[in-house]
Amino acid sequence: MIIITCEHGGNKIPKPYQRLFKGHEELLNSHRGYDLGAVQTARMMAERFNAPLFAAFTSRLLVDLNRSVGHPRLFSKITRSWTPAVKKSILDRYYFPHRDPIQRAVTKAMARKKRVLHIACHSFTPVLDGQVRDMDVGLLYDPRREAEKEFCRQWKAAIRESHPIYKISSNEPYKGVSDGLATYFRTLYPERYIGIELELNQRTFVQGWRHWRDLSEAVLDGLETAIRSKV
Repeated sequence: MIIITCEHGGNKIPKPYQRLFKGHEELLNSHRGYDLGAVQTARMMAERFNAPLFAAFTSRLLVDLNRSVGHPRLFSKITRSWTPAVKKSILDRYYFPHRDPIQRAVTKAMARKKRVLHIACHSFTPVLDGQVRDMDVGLLYDPRREAEKEFCRQWKAAIRESHPIYKISSNEPYKGVSDGLATYFRTLYPERYIGIELELNQRTFVQGWRHWRDLSEAVLDGLETAIRSKV
């Protein structure tokens, strides 16, 4: 079973909190507000593989749906100082309604003895803190989990073979074991769960839709080849 998620699909701020974000419009529209292009790729992936898509559009500046409760970056610099009551309300209204249905879907598949391939679609800024990130695609996984490691090896090789113009990296620009939804699920499902975080370079999205579509299709072609090799 394939499950597609997108934790940072939009930069929406719910009406009750909009006044508290006045003056932060530029930040909301930047990579710190959401993952440019990620939800478009997630939709293409869900359509290609006839897979359920769980996408969220609330800005990570309100609450980061890809962080665990208690993580220092769960709330942003804007929301971190808000009262515990307000933050609990945000978790109840926006955080858990995204994560809980995904967990139920995975748990249901596990109960039926199915294998689950979870792809979390994200994107990254090409320059962060002065550091240039020149890869086009990053595949994040836990190298201690052989199934994830092998699947990403095949996915990476398939993209390189059919679309050699793209630079594909493993566990870059982030570590696959850093806090995230897939990392959390690995603690719950030690077997039959493969959790991969897909990271695409936002510079391609800025170049225009045709370029982003081509990159996304290259990634999907490679994913299809990797999946077929497991059947």
